[in-house]
This record gives sequence, C-alpha cells and structure tokens, in this order.
Amino acid sequence: MRDRGSVVIVEDSKVILIKRVRNESVYYVFPGGGIEEGETPEHAAEREAFEELGVKVAINGCLSTVEYNGKQFFFSADIIEGEIGTGQGEEYTALNRERGTYQPMWMELDRLCSIDVKPREVAKMIQYLFKGANL
Repeated sequence: MRDRGSVVIVEDSKVILIKRVRNESVYYVFPGGGIEEGETPEHAAEREAFEELGVKVAINGCLSTVEYNGKQFFFSADIIEGEIGTGQGEEYTALNRERGTYQPMWMELDRLCSIDVKPREVAKMIQYLFKGANL
C-alpha cells in the first residue's frame, strides 16, 4: 500500500465521513486517499477532499499519523468552497470498479466510537479532541 492523506472536517459537533459498503460490510472512513508521486501529504488530503466530497479545504494541521499499510496522515481542515456530496472522483464515476459504494455523510461526534470507523484510534482521538466543542 502507499501512504495516504485524509481530512478531518468538524462543524456543528459533526464530522464528515465516507460510509463504505463493500462485500456486505458497512464501515466508515475519513475522506482521503493515496499520496501521488511528488505530492505532499497535505496536498493529497486537499485533492482527495475535492475528489471525494466536492469541496476545497484549508488544512489547519496534522492531528494524527498512523502506520497501517503505509503511513496515514489525518489533517484538521475547514471547508472554504464547494458543497459536500458533489465529488467527482473515480470512486463515483468509474463503472464496474467492484470496490463497493462511497457515501459522504455528516456524523455526530458523539456517535464516532459506537460505529465502525477506520482507523478506530483516530475516531477516538477526534471524539476526545472535539468533545463539547461547538464547532
């Protein structure tokens, strides 16, 4: 696997996740994807936010780095332009990908640890960091 850059967008005590349904499993991930050659982790996270969500973001800083099939970077980000759900990445446009479905959605922060979010340690950290914050 290759290294990945992901965004963590929190607003009004909710976080944006991608609901994945694949091989009869349902789980959630933070929007993001592989870092391309010559790309920084921050730039990959910005690009993936646009492809998967349809929004341009401003990166605020790295919240976590996780080692799992490569290095995964999770960046706090704010939406600066666009509308969630208008992403045009290959996960939405490629026919016959056989990689399941992708559905961007807002999830209440207090539910993060009661659903299957990958990676679990990042979900726990996000819930802790933003607990009680009215963002």
